Amino acid sequence: MKNIFTSLTGLFFTFTIIAQKAESKDFQAVRQVLATQQAAWNEGNIEQFMQYYWQSPDLQFIGSNGVTYGWQNTLNRYKKTYSTRELMGTLQFDILNLNQRSKTVISVVGKFTLIRKNDQPSGHFLLIFQKIKGKWVIVADHTS
Repeated sequence: MKNIFTSLTGLFFTFTIIAQKAESKDFQAVRQVLATQQAAWNEGNIEQFMQYYWQSPDLQFIGSNGVTYGWQNTLNRYKKTYSTRELMGTLQFDILNLNQRSKTVISVVGKFTLIRKNDQPSGHFLLIFQKIKGKWVIVADHTS
């Protein structure tokens, strides 16, 4: 009986370690997406920044002016709002929390800061990432 308990306990810890490694790999992938987005933004490349959003009419972006639906509409919104390099400034993300909701969904709570010549607007965001066709993409973005 003791041997069975010891075996089951060992098996449980093995599965726990495997699950933690898979989870951390997913978190690393999402962190990499955010780092790549930040770099693209700071190079003035909104199109590259948008490559990590779900290219679907079902993408949701929620900002101070309400909800924008669809990848193309979100890209157009970014281009209109940040029409010059000066308006884009330098982007800094601070990740406050990552939460694995399922094998294919991760939520990210964070803070953004735009460092510009005359101001430093900042706010918070909630991103919902989904793993689609093996790639982590943002399917919903609520930024305020």
